[in-house]
Amino acid sequence: MAKRVMILATNGFEQSELFDPKQNLENAGIETEVVSLEAGEIKAWDKDDWGKTIKVDKTVDDVANCEGYDALLLPGGQINPDLLRVNDRAVAIVREFNAAGKPIAAICHAPWLLIEADLVKGKTLTSYHSIRTDMANAGANVVDQEVAEDGNLITSRNPDDIPAFSDRLISRVLEKVPEDA
Repeated sequence: MAKRVMILATNGFEQSELFDPKQNLENAGIETEVVSLEAGEIKAWDKDDWGKTIKVDKTVDDVANCEGYDALLLPGGQINPDLLRVNDRAVAIVREFNAAGKPIAAICHAPWLLIEADLVKGKTLTSYHSIRTDMANAGANVVDQEVAEDGNLITSRNPDDIPAFSDRLISRVLEKVPEDA
């Protein structure tokens, strides 16, 4: 059975932080599914203006639980996670992936969702520099490095980190688990 990653995003996601990891996952043979607040399409933010659109596969209300998914990808951008973190169902999805012990990969401003889901206390994480105080205030041990991995949480700082961020997520999704586990 193919591995599958949910990409939770809405309008204002950082273009490269959704499209590049999505392509990297698919190149590794991993299926992706875009889940958003509304059906139709969502629009990226690209540096200083609106960018490309992407088709939404499901809405958050269409997702009963995290079964059938192997990991959760949270792209950043400033607008996207700020809109998602005030949606109860979006935050519940993040909590469900965590409760199931499945990898959650958050880049740039997306760790705001981890804060909202109350998942950062005592964890070593990284993020975009402007939200590091938010992370520390929520109890995270904040580091400035390309990728920080603590338990099932994978975090990165910005678009420059996408290759390492994608590689870490791909390796976690494709991990071989002993058959007797």
